[in-house]
Amino acid sequence: MNEKVAPRPSNWNLPNALTLLRIVMVPFFIWAFVADKAEYGPLRWVAVVLFVVAIYTDKLDGDIARARGLVTSFGKIADPIADKLLIGSALIMLSAVGELWWWVTIVMLVREVGITLLRFVVIRYGVMAASKGGKLKTVMQTVAIFVFLLPVTPAIPALSVVALIIMLAALAVTVVTGADYLIKAWQLVRSGRGTAASTVGKE
Repeated sequence: MNEKVAPRPSNWNLPNALTLLRIVMVPFFIWAFVADKAEYGPLRWVAVVLFVVAIYTDKLDGDIARARGLVTSFGKIADPIADKLLIGSALIMLSAVGELWWWVTIVMLVREVGITLLRFVVIRYGVMAASKGGKLKTVMQTVAIFVFLLPVTPAIPALSVVALIIMLAALAVTVVTGADYLIKAWQLVRSGRGTAASTVGKE
């Protein structure tokens, strides 16, 4: 007796809509930060709120997708991209106003862009979903950026130190997980090529 195969969830679903919303929020977040002109006033608070709401949609879309069985290949690719756009823009702006060392931002961006491109390169062999280490890295980056973004942080040295410590820890996790993704990508490619070779041999 043939078992019924569950239909694949449509890409047009709530989790993916939340992911797209997060992407749309990025320009508004950038505008609020830039318009503040490093005065740490109301617009800086607007940037903080937009950042927090955007990050919350990241958790929300993941929870809904898993609970309702709405995990899609599009979501696996678009979700990390949305995160990188938000976090990457925050890192660049913090460095632009002198609140974060540029070398930290550059290392993180090289890793993020590199892994994103790698996902597309190996997608013919399979989808590389976010790992637990990658999720930990995102959480640590998010917390560090949040503390950096707070308008009161520059006036409180202790908060600046806390933000920097968390960011450096996130940097370490970023580098380690980046190397892990490279290994997984290589294994995925080797596995895919091996399967293809076996199929050809049976023809």
